[in-house]
Amino acid sequence: MASSAKLPAVNRLLEGKVAIVTGGARGIGADICRVLSERGCSVAVNYGSSVELAEKVAEEVRSNGVNGLAVKADVRSREQVEAMIATVHAKFGRIDGLVNNAIAGRQHGRFEDLEDKDFQNMLDFNAFAVVNTVRAVRPIMKAAGGGRIVNVVTELWNMGSGEWSAYLGGKGAMVGISRALANELGPEAITVNMVAPGWMATENVDVTSDGSVQFGNSLPLRRHGSAREIGNGCAFFLSDLAGYVTGAYLPVTGGRVTQIGA
Repeated sequence: MASSAKLPAVNRLLEGKVAIVTGGARGIGADICRVLSERGCSVAVNYGSSVELAEKVAEEVRSNGVNGLAVKADVRSREQVEAMIATVHAKFGRIDGLVNNAIAGRQHGRFEDLEDKDFQNMLDFNAFAVVNTVRAVRPIMKAAGGGRIVNVVTELWNMGSGEWSAYLGGKGAMVGISRALANELGPEAITVNMVAPGWMATENVDVTSDGSVQFGNSLPLRRHGSAREIGNGCAFFLSDLAGYVTGAYLPVTGGRVTQIGA
């Protein structure tokens, strides 16, 4: 069975838990929401502007027998994040997990073509968004006796690929913050881990195209990965199975990247 196959309903690792997924309306974030809900987790689907898409994902979440809520907040804004966390806590009565996935804006480009605003935007989405969300959710998790934070980073952090300097500046900051927070929040039983996607197939990727097929065949596992597999990694870190894991960096790349490099 392919690892991306939908698990049976009895495998509900996250039964009774509540998680927030930022940038959950589309792409990898939407599949993370779907996977978590299939495993018994109620999900708050954060979005910035795509309200219709977020509501659709929240409806899919509810179809799996758990609670789903679309909640708007620009993760770059501390005030909006605090309001979002308060709304979710009031709605569900608890917050067990947080997945920082949201990103938008220019990510790729030659160094000489990038502007200051491109670098700042990547830092805002990947560094300050983590600062904002963790500041807001930490007191709730601490009062509950612990919690789980998962930050979605990237395989490119290992590879140092050219023309990704703005993106890697932000993601590199996310990696550093994650490792420091794993140390600081550990005494509060709050784990902080990272999932590093490769080029994953989402609704915008044609896996039958020549480029996609060639990419999949170049990997040790000989296939293009599904965004659902990022959800699987997040589900593991959010579950009791990972209770003794923190500060970990998990490449979900079909073998293209390992922890020690490309």
